[in-house]
Amino acid sequence: MAKPACRYTCTSCGAVSLKYSGKCFSCQSWGTLEESPLEETLPGKTGPLHEVKDLPVSESLLLENKAVPPQRISTGMQELDRVLGGGLMPASAVLIGGEPGIGKSTLMLQLARHTSPCRILYISGEESPSQIRDRAKRLSIQSDDVILVSEVNLDKIIGVIDRDKPDIIIIDSIQTLHTGDFRSSAGTVTQIRECCSALLRETKQRNIVLLVIGHITKSGSLSGPKTLEHMVDTVLQFEGESFQRHRVIRTMKNRFGPTNEIGVFRMDEHGLKEVTNPSELFIAGRTSGVPGNAILAAIEGTRALLVEVQALVSKTNYPVPQRICTGIDSKRISILLAVLEKRLGFGTWGQDVFIKVAGGLKLAEPASDLAVACAVASGLNNTALSPGMVCAGEIGLSGETRAISDGERRIREAAHLGFDTIILPKENTRELKPAIRKLPLKIIGCSSLQEALEEMKLSG
Repeated sequence: MAKPACRYTCTSCGAVSLKYSGKCFSCQSWGTLEESPLEETLPGKTGPLHEVKDLPVSESLLLENKAVPPQRISTGMQELDRVLGGGLMPASAVLIGGEPGIGKSTLMLQLARHTSPCRILYISGEESPSQIRDRAKRLSIQSDDVILVSEVNLDKIIGVIDRDKPDIIIIDSIQTLHTGDFRSSAGTVTQIRECCSALLRETKQRNIVLLVIGHITKSGSLSGPKTLEHMVDTVLQFEGESFQRHRVIRTMKNRFGPTNEIGVFRMDEHGLKEVTNPSELFIAGRTSGVPGNAILAAIEGTRALLVEVQALVSKTNYPVPQRICTGIDSKRISILLAVLEKRLGFGTWGQDVFIKVAGGLKLAEPASDLAVACAVASGLNNTALSPGMVCAGEIGLSGETRAISDGERRIREAAHLGFDTIILPKENTRELKPAIRKLPLKIIGCSSLQEALEEMKLSG
């Protein structure tokens, strides 16, 4: 039986199938199988198996490691060092993803300001060296430690690495590289996987930091196979819209630090600037006395943030009411609306509900439930919340409030920004430290959503 001349590769997980189907058998994604020519495999080795002297050395897990830990390389930007876990780790690989024009190349070019005397090799497959020089001139970046190379052939890039011996390598972007070992074109699953794997081998052997810029899909996830994210040590994701001034960098994966950490930047004509107090940015410009607005004390990574949750409730003109959310999971909104109607008697059916997290931040933690429910109740009653009130808490299906993490950190952030009242689940208020109780704000613990709405004068 003749071999098939092509195969089908999943663009999401990289699984290979010899025949086409609508759904990937591995990750169960629909419409992700793409036809690709069958790659020629290299001839196998016919020599003897590895001898004992060639095998790696085995060591005990409990053996004390007296080696000096590697020293991180500071990027000169505290927000970027925060999401990286303290700076760039030698012999590590970082994958940076985001929408076109959001600032990935700008951020990478700004590393040249503060990483001197480290030599940076900037591999550009999308822009010419003159375009990068024009951007550097606009950003007022003057450094002799940056080497620009416009090349997409992997073999030539490895030759440049051998010749120039850099300390940091920036690949812009991984989708433009290709290797002659495979016949497929640049950007395919095979080329992305093999090029990244070869670069990882070269940089880790030479103790070089590898920074890889990647494209994203229409759904917002990183383009290419999922194995690409597994191969690298850190995955950073740009959030926010390209037409907005501020940007959020979130850690999706980090082998050398905490995950889900965020760094906040502001884009201007001189590049990305750090925002040292993100809470002031996210609640700046809010209007007090408007129904449907609530302030949430959220936790992103290791920091507390105050963000504004806005809800607009209006009578629908359609048979099925609209439920439109920005920055929060729409399924959680449906659950909270059902709890408000079934447990507390709020008439949400027949009402269009629009939920938005001001500032473009995306919230995933369950502690946002209380702020969303209060914002919707405020919109339904057309009653504004007190401008000095902050809330946070998870809501169960029976209307009870569940304990959340880092309650004391949320209280400190609310007191720091001058708020006078914070509403939390009762479990988070029972064993507070004396220093927390002395803060100049009122701490209220509620065991149910009904009690929280009564404290906010929204139960009617």
